[in-house]
Amino acid sequence: MPYTGIVKYHVKLSFEVDGLVERADIIGAVFGQTEGLLGPEMNLNELQRVSKVGRIEVEINTTENSTSGTTLLPMSTDVDTCALIAAGIESIDKVGPFDSKFKLDAIDDVRASKKEDIVRRAKEIKQKWSTKSVSEGDTMLKDVHEGHSGKVSEYGPNKLPCSSGIYDSPWIILVEGRADILNLLRAGYDNALAIQGAKIDESIKDLCAKKDKVVAFLDGDRAGGFILKELKSVVNIDYELRADEGVEVEELTPQRVADILKDVTENIKQKITEPKQVTEADKPLVEAASKIYQDLNETLEAVGLDSNNEQLFKVPISELLDKLSTQTGIKYLILDGIITQRLLDGAKQSGINCIIGHRIASVSNSDDVTLKTFTELGVT
Repeated sequence: MPYTGIVKYHVKLSFEVDGLVERADIIGAVFGQTEGLLGPEMNLNELQRVSKVGRIEVEINTTENSTSGTTLLPMSTDVDTCALIAAGIESIDKVGPFDSKFKLDAIDDVRASKKEDIVRRAKEIKQKWSTKSVSEGDTMLKDVHEGHSGKVSEYGPNKLPCSSGIYDSPWIILVEGRADILNLLRAGYDNALAIQGAKIDESIKDLCAKKDKVVAFLDGDRAGGFILKELKSVVNIDYELRADEGVEVEELTPQRVADILKDVTENIKQKITEPKQVTEADKPLVEAASKIYQDLNETLEAVGLDSNNEQLFKVPISELLDKLSTQTGIKYLILDGIITQRLLDGAKQSGINCIIGHRIASVSNSDDVTLKTFTELGVT
């Protein structure tokens, strides 16, 4: 009768017979010598009747006085039944009058192969049709996201894609491309900046230097690993995150994005000091920083103030240490950058009371100098 079951497994066996036999002899031995061996419900005739076993395929090769070949049983049972039937066939020791030996070669999951074919075909379809619709689809996504959870903007002289929240957020997520930013917007994250290739743009370094925490969230492929290595060589990365193996960030569901970022987000919220109630002791610092913040921010410069909050100098950060070695009367040093150990040491020698910047690196022996960030003082 025709086989109507859905094939789940292919049970593949090989055999050797010490004599010349035909295909029908092999099939007869498989049916005859397993009949009743495993119970009536496990007879191959019964399994075929209920569409649990399909048509048995046999291929033979003959020599002068021996026969060898393979046999394949398509089955729609569970894998335990497949294993039991395979073991029963392996017990066959005669085909007609000749000694024989059967051996299991494999139990292949047909569904797994079908899934691979489906995924392969889906990738072909995506590659073919995405090139035709990417412009329209990209525009639609942009419209949706900009109207709901944030805007896609541009940053720096090379116009790197970013979400609009990178300017105000105390932390930033570095991703590989614009599609990643759109996907993060879907998940509710509007503080992402696209690297756009393995070469790290100078503007990325500058922006990261102003953030309390920097997160790298890259694709789960080999290229993502190379980009992460390059990124770490030029930017201080606080958290390294990857999409699932073989998956790109743009392909993750919003829920999966949230799951990957969850622990890091909670950790960052605990570590970053949000703008708070300013103490009496900090009020002079707030006054000094607020006076010049708008003109100083995003300039990569530093300003020295005297005890009356009057400006003594304004120089690029690259020239700051040389300036400190010759300038006197500095009370507050305010800079558009990171407070480093080297800068702290130079400030001590100049008798500076307080340094204010975007971030504070790991420093020691800072007892004589007050170190503050703009965020701590509520100045943004």
